Amino acid sequence: MKKALIVLTALLLALSSMYAAPSELIINSFMSDEAPKQVLAQLVAEFQKQNPDIKVTVNTTAHEQFKTLLPSWLTSKQAPDVVTWFAGYRMQAFAEKGLLEPIDMVFPGGAFEKEFPAAFKIPCSYSGHVYFMPQSWYWWAMYYNKEVFKKLNLSIPTNQQEFYVICDKLKAAGIAPIAVGAKDTWTAGGWFDYLDSAINGGEFHQKLTNGKIAYTDPAVKKTFNTIADMAKRGYFMPNAASYSWQEAANVLFRGEAGMYLMGQFIMDAAPAELKSNIDFFRFPSFGRSDYSVDTPLDGFMMPKNGKNKENAKKFLAYLATAQAQEAFCKPLGRLAANKKVPVPNADAKRGLDMVLGAAVATLFYDRDAPEEMAAKGMNTIVDILSNPGSVDSVLATLDKERVRIYSELEK
Repeated sequence: MKKALIVLTALLLALSSMYAAPSELIINSFMSDEAPKQVLAQLVAEFQKQNPDIKVTVNTTAHEQFKTLLPSWLTSKQAPDVVTWFAGYRMQAFAEKGLLEPIDMVFPGGAFEKEFPAAFKIPCSYSGHVYFMPQSWYWWAMYYNKEVFKKLNLSIPTNQQEFYVICDKLKAAGIAPIAVGAKDTWTAGGWFDYLDSAINGGEFHQKLTNGKIAYTDPAVKKTFNTIADMAKRGYFMPNAASYSWQEAANVLFRGEAGMYLMGQFIMDAAPAELKSNIDFFRFPSFGRSDYSVDTPLDGFMMPKNGKNKENAKKFLAYLATAQAQEAFCKPLGRLAANKKVPVPNADAKRGLDMVLGAAVATLFYDRDAPEEMAAKGMNTIVDILSNPGSVDSVLATLDKERVRIYSELEK
């Protein structure tokens, strides 16, 4: 009887383990555009195939709404296990508040540098620990409609004078020279990064985003006055603040605008039949022989309050591998953060060469500067696009905010 009871107990335990609910992994993602959303889903499917005991749930939220909701998710006792985000200041601000779990231990080979360029470690770290799993990076450039350029016999501009000539020819043909989707204010940040770096140099711009230079500095005023001058000339599409970045991209795709300063992910939004008609060139020189580029670094973080930390570590370790990074980046034409992954196509090779030739590579205005400072700066640029005569007054106000924001950070 006793032996039979032992056998029955063992059988019940075996059955219970067979039918026990699988452990979970909750991922909150901002990849709401169809192409990256599908590629992430494929990665998750492969991870689940390798880990059948883990039930993965991906919650996708539109990009701008995700930015608003993330702080509340991270402070919640029901925090997700993994979240998508950005390297640099945007990640470091959460790490500083103790809302993230360090992930030094998850990298294949035992160290970050085994898989990723050493230069990526600083924007992925805070206070000596890695908190960010880099997945992909991409370049910003001037994207243009090849058919429009061909029809108007336009050549790729290399300097400010040539750039203005092209803008004037586009405008004369009834085509908006530059598409801008300023409803998403971060698009204006790209213009500030590129113009300030093209006029004053990348190192100057880095000092500015670090709070070391006043927005009322004559050199900074020159950058903002250049934006205002371009707005007065009618180079930016009308009512830019009413368009999302995707809506403005469609204006470019349709040939109603000639150019668009945007990240490589613009190609995610291009209809398949129009992709070959969209190309890019390096931002023109505005008087300097060197140039800078924006190269945002995207990836994942592990919230401190997540409930399934071991599963999160498994997923992050999987995401770090060259195989997973290539599976994500190759279909999207992006550059993988993992240094073992080959460049996916000829356009990516051109983008990489452009980055390698730059004097300075920055993440992006809203990732290099504190979030509040960047938000106020981008709103200021959008205001100037609509009211280009207000530069001096808005910069005086903006610099008061700079003094307040950076002084509070130093406390």
